[in-house]
Amino acid sequence: MKTETSIINQPDGSIAKCVLMIEPVSFGYNRQTAVNNFFQKESDISPEIIQRDALEEFQAMTAQLRANGIEVIVIKDTLHPHKPDSIFPNNWVSFHEGGLVVIYPMFAANRRLERRIEILDIIETHGKIINNVNNISVWEEDKRFLEGTGSLVLDRKNGIAYASLSGRTDQSAVEQYCRIYNYEPILFTARHTVNGKRKNVYHTNVMMCVADKFAIICLTSIDDPAERTTVTEYLTRTGKEIIEISEEQMHCFAGNMLQLQNDSGKRFLVMSQSAHDSLTGNQIDKLKSFNELITCSIPTIEQVGGGSVRCMMAEIL
Repeated sequence: MKTETSIINQPDGSIAKCVLMIEPVSFGYNRQTAVNNFFQKESDISPEIIQRDALEEFQAMTAQLRANGIEVIVIKDTLHPHKPDSIFPNNWVSFHEGGLVVIYPMFAANRRLERRIEILDIIETHGKIINNVNNISVWEEDKRFLEGTGSLVLDRKNGIAYASLSGRTDQSAVEQYCRIYNYEPILFTARHTVNGKRKNVYHTNVMMCVADKFAIICLTSIDDPAERTTVTEYLTRTGKEIIEISEEQMHCFAGNMLQLQNDSGKRFLVMSQSAHDSLTGNQIDKLKSFNELITCSIPTIEQVGGGSVRCMMAEIL
């Protein structure tokens, strides 16, 4: 009989061993994204201190990942043009098996500046193969936005794309993407309470995370019972144990996690300290039964940028 350890140590080709991370040089509050990202909080702290603190948090996180045997390709941002959200590369690029790269259409004009194609050349110098670059950012011309693995939570192994519709995630864009790349779209609308009103959750990956054998999800954010049932059924059908989080935990970025593995196939679930602190003991024990936890303290990045650890990593298969 196989032990849990022997199962964990079997490499899974659908789980990344390497991530791209962009080192910030001018991280800060982005007013263009704040119009529909209600996780962002404007700060009275000076831009210089915000950048300093964000850089320290970023460097500590990359060190933690590397200490656990996960390959991290760090590429430094450029000062000009100003790109306050460049620390979140998973919204403009995704990497797939066979050397496929997809470049995405983005909602905020100043975030489109993050799409530096020379980054792909640098990635190739690290021994990563890029055979085909599919640039679908032209969909911006029709205001059809689809912000990478922020908009799409991909179950790569089962060919399913979970997508919560919002100003950042256009339904026709999701459906076209899924036709091109052979994913089955599971569409729904997730909302959260902001100043007493139900507002769309800006990205799917802040309310759910799909791993190899489990899924973390804020089901109560899906107001429509039929949509909630559909999502639950697909997760269950694909063998995922559902770990529910509350809306309060979602606001602490407990849905914004990513499962990675090292070269030996050992699984890790990467989360922020705020996410970890929001979890119950039972939730933590359950997550630990599937994989080890890597907990990164990134309060400045979360509060000012409105994104967490998953947003900071573009996984390279």
